Formats: sequence, C-alpha cells, structure tokens
Amino acid sequence: MAAPEQRRIIFQHIDAPGYSNDLACYVKHGGYEILKKAVAMPPAAIIDEVKKSGLRGRGGAGFGCGLKWSLVDRKSGKPIYLVVNADESEPGTFKDRYIIHQDPHQLIEGIMVTCWANNVKQAYIYIRGEMPHGARILEQAIAEARAANFVGPNILGTSYSCEIYVHRGAGAYICGEETGLIESLEGKRPYPRIKPPYFPAVLGLYQCPTIVNNVETLCHVKHIVDMGGDNYAKIGTPNNTGTRILCVSGHVQRPGYYEYEVGKITMGQLLNEVCGGPLPGRKFKAVIPGGSSSKILRFGETFTLKNKDGSSRTLTIEDIPMDFDTLAACGTMGGSGGVIVMDDSVNMVEALANLNAFYAHESCGQCTPCREGSLWMKKITTRMVHANARAEDGQLLKSVADQIAGRTVCAFGEACSWPTQSFVAKFGDEFKAYPETKKQSKNGDALELV
Repeated sequence: MAAPEQRRIIFQHIDAPGYSNDLACYVKHGGYEILKKAVAMPPAAIIDEVKKSGLRGRGGAGFGCGLKWSLVDRKSGKPIYLVVNADESEPGTFKDRYIIHQDPHQLIEGIMVTCWANNVKQAYIYIRGEMPHGARILEQAIAEARAANFVGPNILGTSYSCEIYVHRGAGAYICGEETGLIESLEGKRPYPRIKPPYFPAVLGLYQCPTIVNNVETLCHVKHIVDMGGDNYAKIGTPNNTGTRILCVSGHVQRPGYYEYEVGKITMGQLLNEVCGGPLPGRKFKAVIPGGSSSKILRFGETFTLKNKDGSSRTLTIEDIPMDFDTLAACGTMGGSGGVIVMDDSVNMVEALANLNAFYAHESCGQCTPCREGSLWMKKITTRMVHANARAEDGQLLKSVADQIAGRTVCAFGEACSWPTQSFVAKFGDEFKAYPETKKQSKNGDALELV
C-alpha cells in the first residue's frame, strides 16, 4: 500500500514560497480570524471543543489536552497561568523550532485562544537557551501582535487583557520536564517537583494553577476552534486524532519533517517511501520512534498485539502505525515525534555510549539513582569503547538501569534508563561480543566521549 499524502495543518505555511513570519503576511493568510471567533465564544465552549477533539499533547507523554485543562483549579481564587514549553531538547526532535522561526504568529494565536478559554491573564513562552534567534523572532511577533491589539490590554475591543512574555532557558534538558521548567521560570535550580502535591494544574507557577502545553499542541488548538472538535476528531484514528509532525533523522535518504494524520502512516511507509529508504548498499538495523529517550526497536523483530475483539495480530516494525497507542503496545512510545534511524553500519555499543554521555551530562542531580546511575552507565560504556570492554558489561549496564527507572522524582529516570535497557535487550549479542569486536576494529579509538 502506498504511503498517504501529507496533511499539513500546522506546517501548512512552513517552507511555503513567499511566506514570511511577519504579522502582515500572517493576517493576509487569515491569521487571527480564529482569535476573533474565539473571543465571541464562551470560554467553556472552547474547552468543550478541545475535549471533543481528542487532542493529545505533542510534547512527549501524549496526555489529553482537554483533560489537562479540565483539571485546573478554578476555585482557588488564584490567577491561572499558561506556560508554553518551547524547550525542545529531546535529541532527534526539531519541529517546534520551525514553527517558531517560520510561523510564530500561529503559536501566538494558539496561545491567545487557550488563554481566553482558561481565563489566563499572563502566559510565558519558555524557550530553549540554544534558540536565541527563535527568541528574538517571538519577541518581535509578540510586539507586532500587541500593536495590532491581539495581545495586551482590552484584546479586540473586549474587556479581556492578556500578556505574553518570552523567557530564555539556559540549555538544560531537564527543563523540558514541566515542573523543572516551572522551577527555572521562577529563577531557581530546575529541580523537578514531587507529584503529588505539586501538580501544575493546582500548584504550578508561583504556587498557582498552571497549564503547561507544548508548542505544537497549542497550534492545534486554534485549528480545533476553527473546524470544531467533532470534525477535528475525524482526522487521524480513534484516540489518536489530528495530525502529527514526525522528525526523521539518521540513515535515510530524505531526512526531514513530515506532517501526517496520526496512525494513518506506518513506520515502513514513512521510512521506505517518504524518506527514500536506507542509504545505498545498507539495510535498516534499528529505529528510535519518539526521541532518544524512547525504547529502541530492532528491525526483524515482531510484535503480537491484542485487538479489541479479543483476537490478536502480529506486526513487524514496518507494519506499525505511527500512533501513540500502537507504539506503546510495541514497548516504546511516540514521544516527541523524533524518529531516529540507524542502519547496519552502526555499532550499537558506541551508539549507546553517545546517548549515555548525553544523559549523564543532563541529569539535574536531585535524585541519587539518576545522579549516580546515569554517570555509572556513561562510565561503563565509555570504558567499553576505549578498549576495556568485558563480556558481562551488557548485564552490568542493565542492572544499573534497572535501579534507576521508577525510583526518581521525575521521568528523567526512565529517559536515561530506557535506552540502556532496550539496547541491551535488543542487541545483547553485540554487547557480549564487543570485547573481541573492539580488538579487531581498526578505528576503535575514534569515538571520544567527555
């Protein structure tokens, strides 16, 4: 079966000839008309439409957006804040920065619709420190929107006022975790908070009710208001509605970003047809489907899944539809949509060493299992790639990883341990054979880790 056509909703103007990121161009293409429609609707009606749409968060966990909004404590008497997670720090993920760079007003309009729906008077865009140009673009776009009365006091002639502020992070991966982000936004070390009691919907920014949504998620909100929740829910597949931006990198002929209806394209169609297949003379070996923290899948393995009627089906990697639920059933996750492809030229021990070095560097250090465990995994794999590997190192790595997952305040414990657990589970033979492989390698000391 041939791959379906892209359905560009969020990316409809990305890379479009003649399209610029200024207000005049955005308005020319219908920009802020949905905000005008939204402020004429009761806020509760917008929340209801988002619930009906079935929109799930596009930042990693895939939590229901409407459900997240409904959990906000609206009876506390405290102000409600919106925090936009633009800390796109998951390796293999590069979609939000294109929205920010090429279509920032789409994000701003999505923010303002969300703020109106939830009675938010102040919103903060927390942007990754390595994206200074994106921060400048957002500042300029907000200034343009404020001058046109789309942001600021008495929006569009109403009594409603709302400001948006850009806050630059310092380049810490842990700030992608919502409570770590909130701590950083408050000017503190980004130590994630314990949940409960610190659920952002109740005790978030400044101990007030807070909504934290990803950039892509908020862009979808404006389109849901435009087309209606029921119509939006018809896009994609049940419980996996709308479109999803997939960022494909690694060993394919056409890496890039692609927007498809969720669940309507399989992994095989994406990699072989859309991305042109493996590089000449090579074969696919493995794929990480949702950013580097999601568990790796090995080409050639099969998955037996249960259907709703009690029957079962067997899938290969190529058969897996790119939706949240099927990927989870196959033992991994859709995550941030970062699809990282590896071919048969990749040494899996060295690939894991690279990931372990990253996660050891990015641990915030608050929890002992993560602080010590991530560093030990890095030390072991660094030692392995520098000619001191032992046949039992794979099991040692797994033992360390097993002591991290589920024992930390936030999900970073899983993020750093899942790659090790899955690499060893799927490619244990390479870890056992690595000592001999290393001895025979002519360029075995080429990989330098710090």
